Amino acid sequence: MLEHVPHWLGSALKGLRAGSDKLAIAQPGLGSFESLHLVSPAFANGARLPERFTADGEGVSPPLFWTSVPEGTERLALIVEDPDAPAPQPLVHAVVWDLPPHEGELKEGAIRADGAGSISDVGRNSYFSEGWLPPDPPTGHGLHNYAFQLFALGPGPDAGETPGRGAIVRAMSGRVLAAGLLTGTYSRGEEAPIRLIGSVAPA
Repeated sequence: MLEHVPHWLGSALKGLRAGSDKLAIAQPGLGSFESLHLVSPAFANGARLPERFTADGEGVSPPLFWTSVPEGTERLALIVEDPDAPAPQPLVHAVVWDLPPHEGELKEGAIRADGAGSISDVGRNSYFSEGWLPPDPPTGHGLHNYAFQLFALGPGPDAGETPGRGAIVRAMSGRVLAAGLLTGTYSRGEEAPIRLIGSVAPA
């Protein structure tokens, strides 16, 4: 949808961003917690997402792997947000509630509507649908960061049926034992960075 935003409009909106301080993992109500190790074989932390995971490609969710889940973890929750969206709040790309704590991975394309994939409880993204909302930044708006946030949770209340981001954050309050953060980037209408390997740029 946002690929049709004119380049001039995307550029004009560059200064309008939700802000990383509004990410779920930054909310003070979650308390203090240990660190989870969260990675993807498809992209490095801080690197560009391959197109296959975006609206410019197949639009499937990327694979994830994690370790260091603490003892006492009852379930895992995953929230994927874009804090660079030109909106008051980060755009929610995925919500997954009640992941088994010790499986250690989420396969490519697994984040789909309940019953369509291997995950039993996929919540609502910002477009009010279940499943993975492929990154789709406005052309010319600059680099967008996509924050994959995984939470290990102790005992506590359920988030309800098909929860949204707000319901999950409320259900997680005071029970986060550990959390991990992995960031992928994507942009449209930007010049690709020049990387020189094993050589010196000409004067």
